[in-house]
Amino acid sequence: QRILFIFDEPTTGLHFYDVEKLLKSFDALIAKGHSIVVVEHNMDVIRAADWVIDLGPEAGDHGGELVFAGTPEQLRDVEGSYTARYLR
Repeated sequence: QRILFIFDEPTTGLHFYDVEKLLKSFDALIAKGHSIVVVEHNMDVIRAADWVIDLGPEAGDHGGELVFAGTPEQLRDVEGSYTARYLR
């Protein structure tokens, strides 16, 4: 049986080492065939993702609009992505 896990900002308040432990736990779940969706602003988590959906900045004229969907590596080259600047 496969399970879809959804986390909203799971790294908030965690120490760097605890974030690493959380990412390893995610990897273990994925290895068992489960799927994980994470809403996150932590760039270490975004870099470790298989797929990223960038909805743009929270404020401004284009907040909440789809900016990009793809891998973190592809996102690095997207002009106009606030997240891309931090992934470079």
